[in-house]
Amino acid sequence: MKIAFFEIKPEEQEFFTKALVSEKLFFFEDTINEVILEDRDYDIVSVFVHSKISDEILEKLPKLQYLQTRSTGYDHIKCDLLYKKGLLLSNVAGYAGPAVAEFSFSLLLNATRHTYTALGRTKEGDSHYSDLKGIELFGKTIGILGLGTIGSQMARIACGFGMKVLTYSRTKKDIVDELQIDFCNLEIVLKESDIIMMALPLTPATRHILNMENSNLLKKRAIVVNTARGELIEDNVYEKVANIFCLDVISKQEYIKEDNILYTPHMAYYTNEALQRIMQISLKNIEAFLSSEALPNCLKLPCQKDYR
Repeated sequence: MKIAFFEIKPEEQEFFTKALVSEKLFFFEDTINEVILEDRDYDIVSVFVHSKISDEILEKLPKLQYLQTRSTGYDHIKCDLLYKKGLLLSNVAGYAGPAVAEFSFSLLLNATRHTYTALGRTKEGDSHYSDLKGIELFGKTIGILGLGTIGSQMARIACGFGMKVLTYSRTKKDIVDELQIDFCNLEIVLKESDIIMMALPLTPATRHILNMENSNLLKKRAIVVNTARGELIEDNVYEKVANIFCLDVISKQEYIKEDNILYTPHMAYYTNEALQRIMQISLKNIEAFLSSEALPNCLKLPCQKDYR
């Protein structure tokens, strides 16, 4: 079969080349949108998050049978033709739990202890720190939105810091009883938390889950950490409230210059271990398809519900 990989890195190309020796492979560093300008006869296509899958793209892949995204999120795949053609689609759910959760706390610790400022000063020979008084996480209340792989890992880390953990998700998960943490509604989480951490996929129900209306519930000094999807927060919230936002994702770049925003460029997933898991899960999905087995991470977007 002809398998095309887009947004591919050298180590990924080496990995898939060794693993799929019987297939005809095509590798592209660019997104699918930059490459697919005319019809291509690929049977399988593998993309990452910057490749936008639309009906127009699928029209140029007349022999496509299976589409995979090497990511957990799939909001970059928006096309009716996918369903009409009955094409299979999969993601790599669960690969980024430790990476994203740990990175979220690194952003939080930078906000609470000003380490990024202190490090910058000392490199310039300035040891002044009287204006960098921090706050402790111990004893603080953290509200975690979403209890999938990432949210559950956030809860475990928070318990290690000695924090009180409030959680909100569509359904109660086993982690709630395992850690003996609180399962609450959204209003309580927003109102009572000193820190809010977001670990939700972007769906119609989660879009702008923090918005102009309910942001009034936030404590005056609450810190909001979002390493999930930028659209979970309504843009105007950044202009309205003075809370500190620690972000690895944002819908509009214009806001990153605001004094109350700490921003990193969507890199929370980027660890050696997570990248290995991406490749391994992606390969497992492809091998299942080639063997006519059920895809381990098959997405059924036509029946999509509010997954949190």
